[in-house]
Amino acid sequence: MYKKPGIEIRRCPWVDLSKPDYIEYHDKEWGIPVFDDRIIFEFLTLEAAQAGLSWYTVLRKRDHYRQAYKDFAPEKVARFTALHIERLIQNPGIIRNRLKIEASVNNARRFLEVQKEYNSFSNYIWGFVNNKPKINTLKTLADYTATSRESDALSSDLKKRGFKFMGSTICHAHMQATGMVNDHSVDCFRRKEIIEAS
Repeated sequence: MYKKPGIEIRRCPWVDLSKPDYIEYHDKEWGIPVFDDRIIFEFLTLEAAQAGLSWYTVLRKRDHYRQAYKDFAPEKVARFTALHIERLIQNPGIIRNRLKIEASVNNARRFLEVQKEYNSFSNYIWGFVNNKPKINTLKTLADYTATSRESDALSSDLKKRGFKFMGSTICHAHMQATGMVNDHSVDCFRRKEIIEAS
């Protein structure tokens, strides 16, 4: 719980209140519906990089990723060569895992293929929640799940299309972050705000 003079603000139970940048991410980004393809690609890339690590680790490197990945323009990342990949592996500002970096370039190319097929990646991915945010009712940390039926379906389809590092847990995290599902806890001040704004 976070307090301002005379005001009590409740947030989701997973938010570490000792980390101001984490609080800001929760308050200003997490769970807001995203339909912009560039931002969707940014989250997919960062969440794939997170695999096996904490989201906070990736969040702290986000600015470095934006610079290294050309502000997450998928058409630019898709043109990365083997030389680009080697440079990324030497970049101390990002997670220097060869498999994840190679996957990010592959995923950019697959991303463009989906864009062409559906006119936008947003049209494609939002179809997994019937084109509107799924609102869940979560009260405690124990109510949060790592996957869902929808994330299983998204993961399966992305893998069939050739995407890498897109397991159901990563897809579920993406759906939460980009507002495809509203997983703000019932007492979190952002839950109602996002529902009313959607």
